[in-house]
Amino acid sequence: QVQLVESGGGLVQPGGSLRLSCAASGSIFRIGAMGWYRQAPGKQRELVVVTRRGNTNYADSVKGRFTSSRDNTKNTLYLQMNSLKPEDTAVYYCNAQITTTQAVDITYSYWGQGTQVTVSS
Repeated sequence: QVQLVESGGGLVQPGGSLRLSCAASGSIFRIGAMGWYRQAPGKQRELVVVTRRGNTNYADSVKGRFTSSRDNTKNTLYLQMNSLKPEDTAVYYCNAQITTTQAVDITYSYWGQGTQVTVSS
């Protein structure tokens, strides 16, 4: 069993900052790509940032404001969000491609439960 648990969401004023965390736990053999997605009310889920094999790719809308980092020793992904805008308001989801110890030849896509980020004055 594998779990992704996000934390760090909340309410912040425009121009403020938040740091999200996503911790993976369970019977993990290997973690491949990890990323953050977000879904605003009435909109489709969209990619924010993905890291795979040392490369990080950001959505154009967050470039220069958001920074993703990964601590492989803790199986944790972070998202530092600066200069937040009202349009960043969304539920943020963590995603990870994980191979478990029960089936080392299969990689599954796991999702966290989501954390709400609200940017408002």
